Amino acid sequence: MTTELKVNDSSLPLRRDVKLLGKMLGDILVDHGGPELLDKVEKIRLMCKTLREHFDEGIYKELKAEIAILDSPLRKQVIRAFSMYFHLINAAEQNHRIRRRRQYQLEEGNIVQPASIESAILKFKERGISEDIIQKVLHTLSLELVITAHPTEATKRSILEIQQRIAVILKNLDHPLLTTREQKKLEDNLFNEVAILWQTDELRDHKPTVLDEVRNGLYYFDQTLFDVLPEIHQEVAECLERYYPNTTWNVPNFLRFGSWIGGDRDGNPNVTSDVTWETLQRQRRVVLKKYKNVLIDIMKRYSHSTTRVSVNQEILTFLEEKEDLYLTNDKKWPNHSEVYRRVVAVIIERVKQVGKSAIGYKTADELLADLKMINRSLKRHHPSDHELRTIQKLIRQVQLFGFHLATLDIRNHSGEHEAAITEILRKVRLTENYAELPEQEKLQLLENILMDPRPLLLLNEDYSAETQEMIKVFQMIKSAHEEFGKSAISVYLVSMTRSASDLLEVLVLAKEAGLYRLHADGTLESHLNVAPLLETIDDLTAGPKIMETLFEMPIYRKHLQILGDQQEIMLGYSDGSKDGGTLTANWKLYNAQIEIHELAKRYQIGPKFFHGRGGSLGRGGGTLNKSILSQPAETTGDGVKITEQGEVLSSRYLLEDIAYRSLEQATSTLLLSVALSSQTEQGTLRENAWEEAIEEISGYALSKYQSLVFDDPDFLTYFNQGTPLKEIGDLNIGSRPMSRKNRGRFEDLRAIPWVFAWTQSRQLIPAWYAAGTGLDSFVSQSGENLQLLQQMYAKWPFFQSTIDNLNMALMKADITTAKEYLTLVEDKTIAERIFTNILEEYEKTKAILLKITGDSELLDHTPNIKESVYRRNPYVDPLNFLQVELIKELRKQEEPNEDILTEVLLTISGISAGLRNTG
Repeated sequence: MTTELKVNDSSLPLRRDVKLLGKMLGDILVDHGGPELLDKVEKIRLMCKTLREHFDEGIYKELKAEIAILDSPLRKQVIRAFSMYFHLINAAEQNHRIRRRRQYQLEEGNIVQPASIESAILKFKERGISEDIIQKVLHTLSLELVITAHPTEATKRSILEIQQRIAVILKNLDHPLLTTREQKKLEDNLFNEVAILWQTDELRDHKPTVLDEVRNGLYYFDQTLFDVLPEIHQEVAECLERYYPNTTWNVPNFLRFGSWIGGDRDGNPNVTSDVTWETLQRQRRVVLKKYKNVLIDIMKRYSHSTTRVSVNQEILTFLEEKEDLYLTNDKKWPNHSEVYRRVVAVIIERVKQVGKSAIGYKTADELLADLKMINRSLKRHHPSDHELRTIQKLIRQVQLFGFHLATLDIRNHSGEHEAAITEILRKVRLTENYAELPEQEKLQLLENILMDPRPLLLLNEDYSAETQEMIKVFQMIKSAHEEFGKSAISVYLVSMTRSASDLLEVLVLAKEAGLYRLHADGTLESHLNVAPLLETIDDLTAGPKIMETLFEMPIYRKHLQILGDQQEIMLGYSDGSKDGGTLTANWKLYNAQIEIHELAKRYQIGPKFFHGRGGSLGRGGGTLNKSILSQPAETTGDGVKITEQGEVLSSRYLLEDIAYRSLEQATSTLLLSVALSSQTEQGTLRENAWEEAIEEISGYALSKYQSLVFDDPDFLTYFNQGTPLKEIGDLNIGSRPMSRKNRGRFEDLRAIPWVFAWTQSRQLIPAWYAAGTGLDSFVSQSGENLQLLQQMYAKWPFFQSTIDNLNMALMKADITTAKEYLTLVEDKTIAERIFTNILEEYEKTKAILLKITGDSELLDHTPNIKESVYRRNPYVDPLNFLQVELIKELRKQEEPNEDILTEVLLTISGISAGLRNTG
């Protein structure tokens, strides 16, 4: 495939960094394996680059021969060399993002960076949006990002940390006042990091445990999120004060992080109630450590003396009442006049004792009250136009993170709840086989149980191990509310929700743990938000009816009233795409939001949509701000919740500057979207003709997708044999099995390995297949339809995002390289037939996309991304060629050769780093 690349001047510093890192890697290769290693790597790279520019049969055969004659030790080093290059490029590109942001900040003439918080507030001012409307927008604003342990991060933590250090050194090398000596020292440090990277094993030697995954997730809170989240809130406040100086602004806590790690049970038997409890303990330990460190810093800074300033009486009263109560003499601050240090000494001791003794704070609100007391007193004597930021930031951090750090969602499969309820109801002789009852009878029975104040469970009954564990989970949630506060666990998600009874079953289980209680006097308690997860195309279509059934039930409405008339609904992008193709899935997801939003409005319920997006394009991936922008505009005011998975965590939150920029873009987009939807009539958000068009396109695309994936009897053979699906299972990147049930059925295969395998083989089927047929079929119906699609692309964010993602998918896919994988399929007729289908669809999709966008080449409108893909391809191609040859060799053997398997896994890891996507 030939792709033209226009030189982008803004990327010159990036190319300089890449060249420097490449030179260092070359020197290290010579040091490790002699000139022959570097020569071999360069020879293969140059042949692949030549083939990229112009396919030549002779060079192609020479390349295949060169790969074939590599012996195992040298071959392994060649694979590692190409993989290491990607880790270095990734670090350089991260630093370049930081560099571009700083360049905006240094520009003269007050140039405001696009998609910054300042740009959003400036647009408010330019459009004449009043202070009252902005304040309403702020109190409507809600963005919650949920980190998950979905196994899509193929890069080891130690490698990520080296990348982090390399990016920091590159940033320091940009300093304009570096001396020659300082530059030499930094370059030496950089070389050493590259050398350490080369000498680090990039593969995990065992599957991570759930608690390993918890530790990895907590790393991001510790390194970046704890500090970045309050800074985003501060930036909003400062920009509002700058552009609306006559108003006193109160910015609520609109941006939070949650987690699934340690709470997601769906298909993962390793997540037990005990593991979840330990997760909550670890989260608390991290946040308390962070508070303690900040408080120690405050103690060092706040040396104010009552001989110099006058403090509030409540400070003195606090010391009289609590200093002797909570501190022994050896822990008291020795200087009596330094009252803030004395107060902070008390606070530090109480923070240390949380969860350990009666001295510790019982709730985060108690800590917050003490910090606010200090802040009030400081304002009495500190210059009014300059705030003491450290205490303000800590107050915001306590408001955001409490003593639980992040709200932990619990998730399990609807079938698991049904099985437990079936056994429990059989034991109490309410029904012999609940699972077989018609839906209406299930609903009636469950409603009766929820309206009965008496418990359902029998004491000391011999329930199955599975049902006992299910009961323990709900008892653990009850205990967690008492120990860590209700914010520790507030939502229970039901995977594969197919009916209203799926949610009522969870409420019945909650009732037995005291999380839901109907008292004898008729009053109701309910402390757990039960949320459906709508995943497949059929479930998304049925979703509005499921919710209407629940909203019509008096007992469920009372449950929602107690929760503030809020209902969370999760939308699964992965299984919908696997079930119906990316274009159809995205439209069904969009449409389901509109229908459920309108339904909830009729019942005066506030819906909150939780978007289960993956990092890859085939699972709803894309930038955070574009994910928000592509939602129905009227739903953004309901609150937005989005998963952040796998490789997304390291790409967005490993470096503080990148984390800030990602969250700033999301905040800016959400501010504008909520403000626009609050001021705009529904009819102007999108046109009926656009919705009718995408509905028709979706129908064509669905038929095309399912004709291949479900109707072609040989498709699964092609997929299983023609991708490294089997080998991916040995990569040790997650604690969760690849399939929900170990039966080898397509329905049970998780979406992550489905996408991962297609990405490795460079076909990326889940990210684009059938979209071309959908779009092209629609255009062929009328001469005006192409113009309509061009209008939709220009004016409708949802459609623009869909088309841009398809562009990106085709750019990352590579049909020439993908053809190599046909040799893995045993039946050549099947391989050729299905690949021809894929190739024709690829060309059709590319042609129609270029017509819609008006570009002459894919990604012409995003030169930075296009250049990144172009830069990487000559290094990804050799790994694909090597992967195919190694898999052939591996699959010939009765007993897998561990050395060859290791080399295959190295190619998988390298390709993932090169494409910056796994599943």
